[in-house]
Amino acid sequence: MTHTEADAAASGVPGSSAEASAAGNPITRKHRGPVAARYAVIGVWILMIVLFAVLRPETFLTEGTFSSILGSQQALVFLSAALLCTILVGEFVDMSLASNFGLAAILVPVLTVNHGWNVWLAALLAVVVSTVVGVVNGLLVVRVGVNTIVVTLGMGTFLLGIALWSSNLMPVSGLPAGFSAIALTPVLGLPVNFFLGLVLMLGFAYVLEFTPLGRNMRFVGANREVSRLAGLRVPLIRQTAFAAGGLIAGVGGVLAAAATGGFDPSVSHSYLLPMFAATFLGTAILQPGRFNPLGTLVAVYFLATGVLGLQLLGGSSWVSSVFYGGVLVVAVTISTVLNNRSR
Repeated sequence: MTHTEADAAASGVPGSSAEASAAGNPITRKHRGPVAARYAVIGVWILMIVLFAVLRPETFLTEGTFSSILGSQQALVFLSAALLCTILVGEFVDMSLASNFGLAAILVPVLTVNHGWNVWLAALLAVVVSTVVGVVNGLLVVRVGVNTIVVTLGMGTFLLGIALWSSNLMPVSGLPAGFSAIALTPVLGLPVNFFLGLVLMLGFAYVLEFTPLGRNMRFVGANREVSRLAGLRVPLIRQTAFAAGGLIAGVGGVLAAAATGGFDPSVSHSYLLPMFAATFLGTAILQPGRFNPLGTLVAVYFLATGVLGLQLLGGSSWVSSVFYGGVLVVAVTISTVLNNRSR
C-alpha cells in the first residue's frame, strides 16, 4: 500500500481499493506500522532518561526536573498543534505561527498594562486577532493562490514588527495575579496548562481518527484533486485549517502571557525550530510516516528532556539548536530504516 493509498483508506472515501483492503484487516488498520518503528523513539527517550539519571542523579532525578520538563512546554505543544492543522491538509510550511503566537502573547499585557483594558477582554481580542491572521493566510494561499512560504514568511515578519512596535521594543509585564490561574493553577502537582495541552492533543487525535472532518483533512493532504472529485470542499477545508492554526496559536499565546505575567515579543522566533522539530519528529512515533498529534506530543517532551539533560551535564546555549536539529534527523532515520526492514 502506498502512502497515498493509506491516507485514502483513512479518509473513508468509498470506492478506493485501499479502503477495501483495510476493511478486510482491522488489526492492520488499527495498528499502523510495525511495533519497532512505532516505538523506536520512545525507546530512545527511555534510554536517554536512564543515561541522564546515571550521569547526574543528584540533579536530574528530582521533582523539580520532571516538573520543569512537563510543565514548561505549553507554548511548544500549542504551536505544534497549530502547525499540524495546516500540514495535515498539505500546507507543510506555515512560518507565521510563531509570530502569531507572540503577537497574541504581547497584546494581552500591552492592552492591559499600557492601555488599561480589562485583562479578559484583552485576551479575547488577542485570540480573535490571531484567528483573523489565520483566515487572511488562508485567503491568500487558497483563494488567491499565492505561494504558502511567501505568504506565511512575509506575514510572520509583519506580525513580529507589529508586536515589537506595540511594545516599544520592550518586554511588557504586570498582568493581574489572578489571570495566571488559567495557566498555573496546580493540578496533580503540575500547572494546569500541561493538562490543557494534553486535552488539546487528545482531542485533535480523536478528530483525526474518528470523525469525518479528520479523515477528510488527511485525504485532502494526500491528494487534493482526488478529494475534489470525491465531492469534498477542498478550498474550504484548507482555509479552515489555516484559521484553526491561528486560533490555536492565539490561545497558546494568551496562556504563555498568563504563565509569565507578560511577554517579550523578541523571543517569538525562538519557537520556530522547536515547533518544526517536534512536529516532524512526531512522524517517527506511533504512526510512522504520518503526522499525528500524539506522536507530536511525545516528541515535545522527548526534545525537552534531551535539552534539559544536556544542560545539566554542562551544555551551554548552543545545546538546544544542536539537539533539535541533530536528534530530529537521527530519530527519523532510525524509524524509517526499521519501518523499511519490517516491510
